[in-house]
Amino acid sequence: MSTARPRARRGATIHLGHLGGADRLFGASLWAVVLLYVGLVLAMLVADATYTSPAAILEALQRSEIRDALELSLLSSTITAILSVAFAVPIGYLLSRQEFRGKTLVDSVLDIPILLPPMVIGISLLILFQTPAGRAVEKVVPFTFEVPGVILAQFAVACAFAVRTMRVTFEAIDPRREAVALTLGCSRARAFWWVALPEAGRGALAAGLLAWARALGEFGPVLVFAGATRGKTEVLPSTIFLELSIGDLRAAVAVSLILVGAAVAVLVLARLLGPRRVTA
Repeated sequence: MSTARPRARRGATIHLGHLGGADRLFGASLWAVVLLYVGLVLAMLVADATYTSPAAILEALQRSEIRDALELSLLSSTITAILSVAFAVPIGYLLSRQEFRGKTLVDSVLDIPILLPPMVIGISLLILFQTPAGRAVEKVVPFTFEVPGVILAQFAVACAFAVRTMRVTFEAIDPRREAVALTLGCSRARAFWWVALPEAGRGALAAGLLAWARALGEFGPVLVFAGATRGKTEVLPSTIFLELSIGDLRAAVAVSLILVGAAVAVLVLARLLGPRRVTA
């Protein structure tokens, strides 16, 4: 007679406080590492906040060049987020639902924008548009050192984060629901549009928010590929760089806090709107 072992539930929590002395020491060491890193992040934010003031932030926003940079940042980040989700939904769905030859290679290529140094992405875009194909595209839509170049540089990085979010989202959705729709006469496309995509709505919102936040803070690729011309291709991260280059640290910190506030707001929204974890 055999007894079935209880299956470990995914995401089960271990209460370290209920264990022995050695395990409590282990738990304390884990918390020490967490507190050290969290403390570092919070210390940086507090240092920024105490270095400037709300009046300094308002004063920075009254400058026309910073307002222009803010407007371009918001516009380009929004367009980038929409494009990122438009690409991430089909890519994430394909990677989560189908097995195909070369899937590991495709998956690895999608991680390259995340792993590469930002400056390398900017240089790569710059070289790409020096090729015959790139020059042909620029005759129709100019990208190099132009506003479309800002969006493309942001998109090259932000889309990779959106793809990862959408893949996790679709993997959390039970494919049997689509299988039932297929048995009821739906085509594969209709099952995607009417079953999978509505259930992935919260994940798509989270992917868009993360892509937006990443695009808003993108600096390296934008600087190299689109430049930092004031009143033309300057975005908020470029403003920080330009203000530092002329020694205006207070204005640079004020703009930094604007980016910090936007990032915190997006993280909170992404946590609230992100896909719920399904436990069995």
